[in-house]
Amino acid sequence: MKNYKLYFVIIILFLGSCKDKEVALEKPHSIIDKVSEQYEYLYENAISYVDTDKPMPRTIVNGRLHTVGVYDWTSGFHPGSMWNLYGLTKNEEWKNRATHYTKLLDTIQYWKGTHDLGFMIGDSYGNALKYVNNENYKKVMVQAAKSLSSRFKPKAGIIQSWESNDRWQCPVIIDNMMNLEMLFEATKISGDSTFYDIAVTHADTTMAKHFRKDYSSYHVLDYDTETGEVLKRNTAQGYQDESAWARGQAWGLYGFIVMYRETKNLKYLDQAKKIAGFIMNHPNLPKDKVPYWDYNVPVKAQTPRDASAAAITASALYELSTYVKGDLILVYKNEATSIVETLSKEPYLAEVGTNEGFLLKHSTGHLPNDSEIDVPINYADYYFLEALIRQRDMVN
Repeated sequence: MKNYKLYFVIIILFLGSCKDKEVALEKPHSIIDKVSEQYEYLYENAISYVDTDKPMPRTIVNGRLHTVGVYDWTSGFHPGSMWNLYGLTKNEEWKNRATHYTKLLDTIQYWKGTHDLGFMIGDSYGNALKYVNNENYKKVMVQAAKSLSSRFKPKAGIIQSWESNDRWQCPVIIDNMMNLEMLFEATKISGDSTFYDIAVTHADTTMAKHFRKDYSSYHVLDYDTETGEVLKRNTAQGYQDESAWARGQAWGLYGFIVMYRETKNLKYLDQAKKIAGFIMNHPNLPKDKVPYWDYNVPVKAQTPRDASAAAITASALYELSTYVKGDLILVYKNEATSIVETLSKEPYLAEVGTNEGFLLKHSTGHLPNDSEIDVPINYADYYFLEALIRQRDMVN
């Protein structure tokens, strides 16, 4: 109760400082030109890459572009970014390129070995359907939803993330909230409410068991699939089991905003607002709004940031601002705009022709595994571009 009261006091103070004062939303023509030109460089860089079995740009390793195959969990972000660029520019070339890269993921719809189908298929085929009324794309979405649903454990009320291993019986990560949007889309396409019901059940279980009293989220929960009992609460990519891994908090925020959009159930909106409050008012959030890779990590001069977490948060907050009333509209819109403005310049936005073609610098993938630390990552670009679309729509 004390935590909730503290949250309430902080948000009231924040509201007071933002009332009647909106951060200017300028028409981002120049930034759109810049990101389009930079992705032109990435496109040429990627197609010249020698390994045709790994067509999807993911990051930089040892100073060089690192690409992955279609079965990598990030494979949907590259075509998704191209669809976002088409949405921003209406340049048919981006549509053609997005179509080509999207179709490379066709076989993924049948893969039952991952929970990440929402990222892989939803961000490619799902984005395609925003611009192209294609019956085959719809079939892919429904089949992918069927494959994802095969991982649902009804007695525990969750979609299993990783496979069982020596550490966990049935691990479920907060990232999984991001795969639910595809299930809602599949219900709209097919009329089959099974997908909708699974998404709601997973979200309800996550909301009840994955969050602490301050509305920060654990990364990994281990479930008993027969009883639904939580066996462990851990982290894999965060600083400690009890710490708040930055990108995980952004995944949770975004996921519950989607839940409210699709169900209009106010409990999801309330959850999203509380997660937003945790993020926006955290004492360790730097002034430029780009978090350290974990909110609880001891901060030193070289502690890595995570631009991807910032980009996800900005995109989510723009949408959240459309579901609230009064002063909260400006609170969330201003926070999103501040993040976008930070990411739109040095030291985060790369100069055209550098960074192997990626837009953003200074993301952190998996620090405990010594993987992708202080580098560009394709999902940071994807959500940055999505945030630019949402910012533009608010200007218009």
